[in-house]
Amino acid sequence: VQLQASGGGLVQAGGSLRLSCTASGGTFSSYTMGWFRQAPGKEREFVAAIKWNGDGTVYADSAKGRFTVSRDNAKKTVGLQMNSLKSEDTAVYYCAQDRNPWSFVVSTRVGSYAYWGQGTQVTVSS
Repeated sequence: VQLQASGGGLVQAGGSLRLSCTASGGTFSSYTMGWFRQAPGKEREFVAAIKWNGDGTVYADSAKGRFTVSRDNAKKTVGLQMNSLKSEDTAVYYCAQDRNPWSFVVSTRVGSYAYWGQGTQVTVSS
């Protein structure tokens, strides 16, 4: 499985960005997909995730009401729409695929995800 994330960039505070992640290999539609981020000097943290069938999403408190995760199983893509961006959202954003197929519970743990994209930089200027 290979994951390719894109869509990062530089944006002013209050602006929007849409991240996208495309998968190749494996059975994309069977796996929960997650977005994580890592700021300099900090641990990687959970942002959002969407269940394998699209019927369930989970968000970090910092993302609720501002970010929206979505997926298109036919295109093998998962997206993260980020609105009302803040300087504290500055980080490298990673997409990741769940370790196990058909997970009943959407995990927020880094260790629950087996495959990771290369990351895309999001910089929010204040």
